[in-house]
Amino acid sequence: MAEAALWFEPLLDLIPHEVTQVVLRKGGVVYAQGQKADGVYFVKKGKVRRSVLSKAGQVAVLGVLTPGEFCGEGCLSGQARRVSSTTAVTAATVVRVEAAALAKALHGSHELSEAFLAHLLARNITVEKGFCGQLFNHLGRRLARVLLKLSCSGQEAAYAEGHTISATISLETLAKMIGTTRSRVNAILDQFCRLGLIDYSGETPDGAIRVHPELLTDVVLSDY
Repeated sequence: MAEAALWFEPLLDLIPHEVTQVVLRKGGVVYAQGQKADGVYFVKKGKVRRSVLSKAGQVAVLGVLTPGEFCGEGCLSGQARRVSSTTAVTAATVVRVEAAALAKALHGSHELSEAFLAHLLARNITVEKGFCGQLFNHLGRRLARVLLKLSCSGQEAAYAEGHTISATISLETLAKMIGTTRSRVNAILDQFCRLGLIDYSGETPDGAIRVHPELLTDVVLSDY
């Protein structure tokens, strides 16, 4: 499948000397909590995870970003240090843009600033939906929403046509994302598998969770 065009590529063309492409292996660190915040990262390939470490040593996963999304934008509003960490969930390629250069480019291009704002607002809407989900949705629906987001990256057309798509992510990460335990996630996945909504475990030797369109229609599309 051909790679989808990324909305931020014209932005990078405006400031080529302030752009650094970083290729990461699975588990590679984009930036760490507490580090100096002086650049914004755009996801070009793969998936990266944002997480926060508490003083008590507990880790909370804030979300998984896919191609076209970005992280570290807090530096544009004066954030001096990173308040979260970002690591590669899969092999990934990210593009780093210096904060000052990005701010100048956005101020100089109305079209690009509108695109950046649109994606920032879209993220806020996603966060709001996730918060509502944590408050009102049962664990099964929360897990289904996460699987759909991960698996649909760049494959929305295929999914709309009724094709099965895949998500590869650890049970530990899924558990942290929906606020439960690994064993509970495993139990819900087993239930989805029995209902024919996904293929999982022994049926997927590459470790992927194969998501069928019925997961959307049978689990997610209903009121809170």
